Amino acid sequence: MTLRRLTLAAAALIALGSTTLPALAVGEIRIAHIHSKTGPLEAYGKQTALGFRMGLEYATNGTMEVAGKKLVVIEKDDQGKPDLGKSLLAAAYGDDQADIAVGPTSSGVALAMLPVAAEYKKILLVEPAVADSITGDKWNKYIFRTGRNSSQDAISNAVALDKPGTVIATLAQDYAFGRDGVKAFKDAIKQAKLVHEEYLPTNTTDFTAGAQRLIDKLKDQPGRKVIFIIWAGAGNPFKIADLDLKRHGIEIATGGNILPAMASYKNFPGMEGATYYYFGIPKNPVNEALVAQHYKQFKQPPDFFTAGGFSAAMAVVTALKKTNGDTATPKLISTMEGMSFDTPKGTMTFRKEDHQAMQSMYHFRIKVDPAFAWGVPELVREIKASEMDVPIRNKR
Repeated sequence: MTLRRLTLAAAALIALGSTTLPALAVGEIRIAHIHSKTGPLEAYGKQTALGFRMGLEYATNGTMEVAGKKLVVIEKDDQGKPDLGKSLLAAAYGDDQADIAVGPTSSGVALAMLPVAAEYKKILLVEPAVADSITGDKWNKYIFRTGRNSSQDAISNAVALDKPGTVIATLAQDYAFGRDGVKAFKDAIKQAKLVHEEYLPTNTTDFTAGAQRLIDKLKDQPGRKVIFIIWAGAGNPFKIADLDLKRHGIEIATGGNILPAMASYKNFPGMEGATYYYFGIPKNPVNEALVAQHYKQFKQPPDFFTAGGFSAAMAVVTALKKTNGDTATPKLISTMEGMSFDTPKGTMTFRKEDHQAMQSMYHFRIKVDPAFAWGVPELVREIKASEMDVPIRNKR
């Protein structure tokens, strides 16, 4: 497959993406992609959609077909609203006769959508919503996830932070993503001491009050003192550094994020954490193709959620190739359970017990490079899936 074919087919998909399609045509496989085209996580949703289209093109070698059947993508905007996401998924399965659905962006929306997949007995491939509960206590057998979960985030970040003599306070958003993230982080910490959890509204812009509570909890603690930030979307929690945390010997730590958000990381050279993806880290043919095509098409590297969307597409096409285009749900489930597939991060495998994709994470240290507008996460160590004891949190 050439880069030119990938570009042309991706452009064609973009043109088709928002069209409401008529009754099911013979020889089609319909994929509903529900994500935040607008709303607080719009940037994440747009990256996922682009990556998903590019991934379908790459995985089908430019044909946009599997087993002679045309792949048709139906895009829907959940606006980050749980009730809307729920109704859109029902419409996708019912009215649009989607064979499989992918999305959404927000964990809150995903939790609202899970029962719909069970009602219609069709697969929902979750990408990139993170909350553990999606493949945990709210899970059902129709749910698969290529996106990382809160536990994978937490366990990998603990590699950087969980040291004797370290005292940690968390700053997170007050909804499923933040609370599940902190819970998983608490479970992962074995040697460090967690002394405070600070939750703020998702639309917070003034972090002063929350930061002061964090400072008050940490300032008199002995040892290394760290505020670990779990944040997504709008708002810049790194503004808390303006309150002169260094005066109290307090550091900031966080995981990876999209490149615009990582502009703030330039203020924290040497900061350590763990990330799901950064375009310069994985070394494999799939990532090389994604990076090359993205640079050619957009004159910039692929971002955090672009890789996620690409991975979801690789999973979908791998499954459909294995079933020879058969979209019957029982066949897809039996095929996908335990299935391995290539992604920009390397090989992922759907764990049979909860359908969570087991995958590598990357321990990084921030370097300031004037050639980049963001803090560059230099690889300290790849944390392989086999090294992470990711809890199974469902009741299967």
